[in-house]
Amino acid sequence: MASCRASMIACLSLMVVMVGLMKGATAAEYVVGDSLGWTLPPNTSFYSDWAASKTFQLGDVVSFNWTGNHTMAEATKEEYDNCSDPGIWSTTPVNVNLISAGSRYFICTVGDHCEQGQKVTITVGSSSPTSAPPPPSGAHTTVASLLLGLISSTLVISFFTCM
Repeated sequence: MASCRASMIACLSLMVVMVGLMKGATAAEYVVGDSLGWTLPPNTSFYSDWAASKTFQLGDVVSFNWTGNHTMAEATKEEYDNCSDPGIWSTTPVNVNLISAGSRYFICTVGDHCEQGQKVTITVGSSSPTSAPPPPSGAHTTVASLLLGLISSTLVISFFTCM
């Protein structure tokens, strides 16, 4: 009887750990520019430096937040390079879900803000064609769910065996 109780306590402990792992496997949320937000940057490389310091994965969310006279428009590479207004833009706040690998380009379409550096490239996953794509951010959750199911089954079997 004591060994049954010990087995059940061990299984319950493992379940608590697995639930914790599942909770930790959520998508990351980024605020573009961190505390500066989406505004005229202090230099033209500010947003590219900011993006280079991050590792964006499938399922992450990028938030554009600003005050004042700004916009956020998703642009093509050519529109981004030339700071050309793509014609469709949003007002604050904007949350962008990163649901596919590759690069996405965002600019401010107000005046010369883009030329002053208010533009950012968000690259999801590896840009190298020889690298394998990153696993979806939910992959850890799937493994944790399977392990949690296995532990739950073991706990139920142990309970009825001990009775």
